[in-house]
Amino acid sequence: MKIVILDAFAENPGDLSWDWLNEYGEADIYDRTPAGEILNRARGKDIILTNKTPLTRETLEQLPDVKYVGLLSTGFNVVDWEYCRDKGIPVCNIPTYSTMAVAQCVFAHILEHTNAVALHSASVHSGGWASNPDFSYQVAPLTELEGKTLGIIGFGKIGKAVAQIGESFGMKVIANTNHPKPFGSVQFADRETVAKSTDFLTLHCPLTPETTGMVNAEFLGKMKKTAMLINTSRGPVVNEKDLADALKNGVIAAAGIDVMVKEPPEKDNPLFGLDNVTITPHIAWAGYETRERLMEICKNNLRAYAEGKPVNLVY
Repeated sequence: MKIVILDAFAENPGDLSWDWLNEYGEADIYDRTPAGEILNRARGKDIILTNKTPLTRETLEQLPDVKYVGLLSTGFNVVDWEYCRDKGIPVCNIPTYSTMAVAQCVFAHILEHTNAVALHSASVHSGGWASNPDFSYQVAPLTELEGKTLGIIGFGKIGKAVAQIGESFGMKVIANTNHPKPFGSVQFADRETVAKSTDFLTLHCPLTPETTGMVNAEFLGKMKKTAMLINTSRGPVVNEKDLADALKNGVIAAAGIDVMVKEPPEKDNPLFGLDNVTITPHIAWAGYETRERLMEICKNNLRAYAEGKPVNLVY
């Protein structure tokens, strides 16, 4: 079989190996594929692996040889899966590989806000401690998590993992989901109640027409002025201009963002330059162990397809 990976770099910047693909055929591996090169690189291939490089209906119609599409991600909106379904082409994604990594990233943002580790470290390195008359000093307020309320919108595997970590910090956890089921001491409520009552609000909902732009000026206006918003789900869930305005005007206190509406973002994104928002470049999933797990699932997906029993189909 002829195989192509259209955008291999994010999954494997050089610390993993694609050699296992040789078991299935000849593989062409590209770090990135510009839109104008997708057809040239995918033409004649039996197997296409992609992360964020789009495979639209128009593109797929010009690739009559493709027999399998493997995603290097959980999300599958970059592939016209309905076209593939109608043509009998399996499209397989990578489910539940990054649960704990994303939950960890949520608390990395929260703890940077509550403990200001980077800010205090910079102060010490610049001589602040050496020249201070006291054995201890603060350059920003510090906050305990115990007793604070953690709000979670979307309560799948990641939301549940976040809830467990929050409870281990002694936080009260309140969640919003369409399918509430008892889970620890978590309380369930509607979105408005979650927005109004939480000190830290983290988003773990899928991107749907209902959730697109859900966090807007009206939503943010319901939150506490001392609250922090964290988004590690999908960028378009948040209206970035409204969030920037809320951060500038003291509507909420802080935000922690790992995903954005456009990735990479434009240089004039309204959130850039604000000192009360931490922004990471979509790295919640990107730890070595997490990517290693992703690749192992990708291997299993391809093996199952080769054996005639595809798994993790998106349709």
